[in-house]
Amino acid sequence: MKNLIKPIGLILLIITVILNSCKKDKTTPPVLSTTEPTEITQTTVTAGGNINSDGGEDIISAGICWSTSTNTSVKDKHTNDAKEIGNFTSKLTGLTPDTKYYIRAYAVNKTDIGYGNEITFTTSPIALATLSTANIDSITSATAVCGGNITFDGGGAIIERGICWAIHQNPTTDNDRTLDGTGTGSFISDIKCLSFATTYYVRAYATNSAGTAYGNQLSFTTKGTNPIIFNPDLTYGSVTDIDGNCYKTIQIADRIWMAENLRTSRYNDGSLIPNVVNNTEWSILCYPVQNQFGEWINGGTGAFCWYNNSETFDSEYGKLYNWMAANTGKLCPVGWRIPDSGDWERLIKDWSEYNPMEFKFGYYLMETGTDHWDESLNVFPEGIIANNSTGFTVLPGGYRQVDGLFRNLGSISYFWGSNYVLYDLVSRFYIPSSPPTHTSYYAAQAGSGYSVRCIKNE
Repeated sequence: MKNLIKPIGLILLIITVILNSCKKDKTTPPVLSTTEPTEITQTTVTAGGNINSDGGEDIISAGICWSTSTNTSVKDKHTNDAKEIGNFTSKLTGLTPDTKYYIRAYAVNKTDIGYGNEITFTTSPIALATLSTANIDSITSATAVCGGNITFDGGGAIIERGICWAIHQNPTTDNDRTLDGTGTGSFISDIKCLSFATTYYVRAYATNSAGTAYGNQLSFTTKGTNPIIFNPDLTYGSVTDIDGNCYKTIQIADRIWMAENLRTSRYNDGSLIPNVVNNTEWSILCYPVQNQFGEWINGGTGAFCWYNNSETFDSEYGKLYNWMAANTGKLCPVGWRIPDSGDWERLIKDWSEYNPMEFKFGYYLMETGTDHWDESLNVFPEGIIANNSTGFTVLPGGYRQVDGLFRNLGSISYFWGSNYVLYDLVSRFYIPSSPPTHTSYYAAQAGSGYSVRCIKNE
């Protein structure tokens, strides 16, 4: 019996060894390799692998894992693309442009994970966007409608888009431009602040982190004739008031001034300024009252009018405002103000051989020619002709008296100052800012209508 037991035990031992040996073969990790990536873009790539052996167990999942660090694993981002021996393909998305990545193929069986060789690649950098400029429409003397269509963002988010324009070819975002949102697709742009009868060149633009791309160039010519002669040798800017009126601006020394008279019919808080037409109504509503100490008892009503109550004067001469409107602090666009006496004095002294007895500094400031100025006023002593070298472009808009009557279109240009100072920039008529001595005289001036130029806040 003992002799029988020994052979049986030996047989059992051999069977156990064989079974254990078979079990060990079944836990071998899958064997696979990583294939070279193709179709690399800014945010995607095509990769894959080849499973040579399943390790004796069924493949549960296989794919590509990736990271910006070496020895990437399934703990990082990964795909799930295969369950069979052989080749598989993976599409990696959501990548960052111009970035180095590490990838490995992986395969999982019941008890282990196998990895292929690690490969690196770098995504494409962000490129400039691709776009076109839309046709120009609705052309007037001062506005037009254009736009663009961004068909490819270059692989990066479009952070700014719009239209840029100039009077020279190939305008850029350093010239006038609109801001029309972000992203790809079509957009519409309203082009404003244009000059009469002027040819402009326009291009759509789109900006991403790679830079600014431009669409095809188009051109158009605004309608009409320009009623104001600006200095063609200077570069003007622009500003828009709450009504949407656009004004040319000019930098003189270190200050920025409007180069046109104000035309707004609303204060910058949106409230309306009364347009007073009737002479009697103007004199009643606009006449302030002072006591013997020079204090305003009744400040009157802020109001505006056009010269001769005709809106046809608006585009050239602007509106005439009384002191009560000018003194609100809300007449100019936000960020701009009525100039004070110091601003006016500095304007004059910076750009003239200032001599209060000679009164000839105006030729630096006046519009050239006689389209608006009386011919006798356009020529100064010693034969000096107005040259508008500052670009300020003074026009003789006349004024409205407190009784409602209009005076001196073509020969006088009065401007309000913020501290009750009145300037005639041709003959330098000046009202001091100190308390008035003759109440009725100063009240009459405050109730009169004069032009307004605004200066940008420093």
